[in-house]
Amino acid sequence: MKHPESLLSLKGQVALITGASSGLGAHFAEVLAQAGAAVVLTARRKEKLNQLCTKLTDSGYKALAIAMDVTDAGSIQAALEQTDELLGPVTVLVNNAGVADPKRFHKVDQASWDYTMNTNLNGAWNVASQVSNRMLELKVSGSIVNIASILGIRVGFGDSAYAISKAGLIQMTKAMALELGRKGIRVNALCPGYFKTEINQGYFDSAKGQQYLAGILPQRLGKAHELDIPLLMLCSDAGSFINGIALPVDGGHLVGSL
Repeated sequence: MKHPESLLSLKGQVALITGASSGLGAHFAEVLAQAGAAVVLTARRKEKLNQLCTKLTDSGYKALAIAMDVTDAGSIQAALEQTDELLGPVTVLVNNAGVADPKRFHKVDQASWDYTMNTNLNGAWNVASQVSNRMLELKVSGSIVNIASILGIRVGFGDSAYAISKAGLIQMTKAMALELGRKGIRVNALCPGYFKTEINQGYFDSAKGQQYLAGILPQRLGKAHELDIPLLMLCSDAGSFINGIALPVDGGHLVGSL
């Protein structure tokens, strides 16, 4: 019988995190490195990636920073080839890159819609497609975690395009899990509630944002460390019999009374 702590270990794994230059992506990268994975930090902002990479390597962890644009298939291919050469094939993918452009549905224009969908849904598909195909070619088992949102499960005012993109990501997760599960690739979605990030910090620092938090079940924002064990469970052997789920981590926000 394995000790529970050993089940969460990612020793010997190569984990690629998209959107790792800041926010939850940077936090996830540190969590996976601390669990023993060699981490590949990817985002468009290479300067910030380099800072995080130096922090990790100075602490004794194995990390690699690669500039990558999830909306560019060639950029993804180049990043994966570099990873293969320097660390070996990716066995854990955390598909975290995401953007938001909050607007009511009737005010969403084509540019706003494309901006949101190209990263949150098309970008996630671009990366997951290439990573899973490489896993299949090399006959390696692995885990893919798509970072969705509770807004992919229920909607809120002013976030229609974002919610639709995350709902699509959850359905993509289920389709991938169904088709890849027998090939040794588990695919799950992690659905955070509200955590302070670059995307939303202005709102939650405002009086209106504080008023909103007072009215939801947890009455506060989540703390980044509260995502650590759910993420590690989905990435590691601790979640070896978990496939195709959308896991909310939201302090009970979704069960708030109607």
